[in-house]
Amino acid sequence: MLSPGPDSKAELMKTLADAEQRELIEPESRLMLEGVLRMADLTAGDVMVAAPRMDLLDINAGYDALLGSVIQTAHSRFPVYEGQRENVIGILMAKDLLKLQRAPTLNLRTLLRPAVFVPESKRLNELLRDFRSNRNHLAIVIDEFGNTAGLITIEDVLEEIVGEIEDEFDDNEVENGIYTLADGSQRVAGDVDIDAVNRAFGTDLPEDDFDTIGGLVAHEWGRVPRRGETVSIGGLRFTVMLTRGGAVRWFRVNRSAADGSEDADA
Repeated sequence: MLSPGPDSKAELMKTLADAEQRELIEPESRLMLEGVLRMADLTAGDVMVAAPRMDLLDINAGYDALLGSVIQTAHSRFPVYEGQRENVIGILMAKDLLKLQRAPTLNLRTLLRPAVFVPESKRLNELLRDFRSNRNHLAIVIDEFGNTAGLITIEDVLEEIVGEIEDEFDDNEVENGIYTLADGSQRVAGDVDIDAVNRAFGTDLPEDDFDTIGGLVAHEWGRVPRRGETVSIGGLRFTVMLTRGGAVRWFRVNRSAADGSEDADA
């Protein structure tokens, strides 16, 4: 009676912070517990990748075009549409393209997995339970009118609890965070020093006000850019490949078209 427990979420958060200060729980544990509490207030619409930034495959595209899209975006699962992007008819696993290579006459439709659709208002804790029970990793988010609003993955949900999850884009062994992709463009980490970018590309990007290339690009944009957005700075074209935690993790960098060497290997 003298020390009542927390009676609101804010007080519970404060209790967790106090427990960390008294070394009753580890900082990582507190962050995860707070993530669980915050997740209960979030919906699929809060975390989803918006429809204009979705990477989709056309059911009528040829094998080479499909393979090129898979290599360029480096996802493991793709929504597949027919006719209009709004008309998602299934999910293609990137590894299933190997079957088309072995059997070119195989109909792509036979490789599609059923698409799961969820409303924007779906709570993340409920969605995580569905992902686990149905063994799905990706869902298409629809708005109140039944139109495609975006997509959400199980990784997006889990990262609200545990923070950033290392994935196929994360390579701690890549020197300086800059390396060449198969098409000759460069993949550049958002936390790479601007000086390293200048040395790699022979450019003269300003180094006085910002330390990292992600900070410079965000300043030029006026905000943190979203996946798929592109901007040209100092003769280079930066396309966002991956964002995490409100920051850009990876850019695809080409020479700007104005340089006449857009596809040049830096």
